[in-house]
Amino acid sequence: MNKEYSNGEITIKWQPKLCQHAGICVKLLPDVYKPKESPWISIGNASTEDLKNQVNKCPSGALSFTVNNDT
Repeated sequence: MNKEYSNGEITIKWQPKLCQHAGICVKLLPDVYKPKESPWISIGNASTEDLKNQVNKCPSGALSFTVNNDT
């Protein structure tokens, strides 16, 4: 089951079936990605720019993001 997390500016989508558990997300943004907590993504703990940069480094594509519209 895919999950989405939003900070108002962007929405991060996590696709667990694609996740290879490389741990790059946790290494780059440990205040955001906490696998032992629920929910495991605390999107408010990093800037939108930092989140975008990290998601773009996800090797499996399990993490992706969309920019939210200001409507």
